[in-house]
Amino acid sequence: MTPIQTVKMSNFRWVICGLLFLATTINYMDRQVLSLTWKDFIAPDFHWTDKHYGLIVALFSVFYAVANLFAGKFIDWMGTKKGYLIAIFVWSVGACLHAACGWGAIGLAGGSITALTTISVWLFISCRLILAVGEAGNFPAAIKVTAEYFPKKDRAFSTSIFNSGASVGALAAPATIPLLASAWGWEMAFIIIGTLGFFWMGLWTWLYDKPAKNKRVNQAELNYIEQDSDIAEVQDRENVKEEKTIPFWQCFKYKQTWSFIVGKFMTDGVWWFFLFWAPAYFKDQYGYTSDSTMGILLLLVLYAIVTILSIGGGYLPTYFVEKKGMNPYLGRMKAMFIFACFPLLGLLAQPLGSISPWWPAILIGFLGAGHQAWSANLFSTIGDMFPKSTIGTITGIGSMAGGLASFAINLGSGQFFDWADGKGEAFSFFGFDGKPAAYMIVFCICAVAYLIGWFIMKTLVPKYKPIVVE
Repeated sequence: MTPIQTVKMSNFRWVICGLLFLATTINYMDRQVLSLTWKDFIAPDFHWTDKHYGLIVALFSVFYAVANLFAGKFIDWMGTKKGYLIAIFVWSVGACLHAACGWGAIGLAGGSITALTTISVWLFISCRLILAVGEAGNFPAAIKVTAEYFPKKDRAFSTSIFNSGASVGALAAPATIPLLASAWGWEMAFIIIGTLGFFWMGLWTWLYDKPAKNKRVNQAELNYIEQDSDIAEVQDRENVKEEKTIPFWQCFKYKQTWSFIVGKFMTDGVWWFFLFWAPAYFKDQYGYTSDSTMGILLLLVLYAIVTILSIGGGYLPTYFVEKKGMNPYLGRMKAMFIFACFPLLGLLAQPLGSISPWWPAILIGFLGAGHQAWSANLFSTIGDMFPKSTIGTITGIGSMAGGLASFAINLGSGQFFDWADGKGEAFSFFGFDGKPAAYMIVFCICAVAYLIGWFIMKTLVPKYKPIVVE
């Protein structure tokens, strides 16, 4: 009897996951250049205050929010290959254009310091608009690709891997960007980091295709990828009809859509606050500039904690599903409740900071790890509930809500910090005066946002209820 030969399953889906990780890393490095250069390099040139910086990052959040409303639909319409290429091209161009803001402001100001400040702020806002429009396509495309290449039980883990690119990008940024700015000027920091996206475009063009059409994916892996699908047994994949999509405005009639909106709105602003303000926080509170050894180390430790812990967080729902027999949604929600408790550690960051600046770095790192693990699972709830044809649209809608929350917290924080700094000892909270008191208040808001968001989500969608398009 001839022995039955089994074909070893290829694992090309993890190469695709690696590309998503790399794109997200580049995405966040481009986003971080401004936060790591404004306080020590750009502000002295253009006389910016916290209010000016807060306005720039807040408007970036609005641009990002509005663009997300259309980016998801654009990705669903254009397809993941072309849509992702267009998105990263636009944001890479926007990232590089920041370098021209300094030269343009000096040329237009005509020697007036007031004009120099105003013009520079609006030039940077214009570049952030281009950056935001492009970056809005990253997560809708990445989540859609994850749904294409991974079965439901693996999506939270794969999403946590590519989503960790956010924290890896935030980790790599302080180790490289301030040094680039110090050596060659802040303009070159924008250009060097901005060009990374163009290299990624070459890799994506070479390696990506739909699983059924990708020559690097064998039949065994394709069967594994499509284990949740009714068409898994169909051999002629190219003849399978596309799923019906849900019209944009009809998405809002589902509680599942509002659950995702709430999850993003309540928590995205927290992550963006720490992403944009952590370098300034360590400068304001402890005097460490972004290019100082101690300033770099504090940010490296913070984001190293985020990176390491958040990847493991994506595995927890898989454990609940495979070991405890839960359905994917129930396992995901249980995991998200655990992650929602992590940010409570942020309540201790400012008080323990009086002992050592390492405490805020460590505790904010745990808060950020909780966010990233939460975010990976939150994104995966879309694949649990919605057809693949609508995943990009729902991702865009939720990301728009997250962008609006980021606008509110960043604009409000910039104005709040300037106001509190001016009040000094006349403004106090929990034993802190002036700007430290303002930081303490914002930290408190961030700490409780996740639990509030989780309870609202659970109320809206108490149990697993996927949407079927007739």
